[in-house]
Amino acid sequence: MSSSYGGTSAFDRLRARLDGSALACEECGFVDDAGEWEAVTTGGTVEYRRECPSCGTEHVRRYRL
Repeated sequence: MSSSYGGTSAFDRLRARLDGSALACEECGFVDDAGEWEAVTTGGTVEYRRECPSCGTEHVRRYRL
C-alpha cells in the first residue's frame, strides 16, 4: 500500500498527516500552519498534542488502539 505521507509505521504516517494540515485554534482563532504534533503513547492509546503559539491552548487528538 502506497501513501503520499512519509513514514515507516502507521503512527509516523498519521503524525505526518497531522503536521501537514493547518489548525485553527478553537479558543483564539489563530491559524497555525507550521506547528508540529508531539506523540505520546500509553500502550492503549496514542495522543498527538500541539500547543497554540498565540494563546497556549493545548490541542489533543486521541486514538485508542
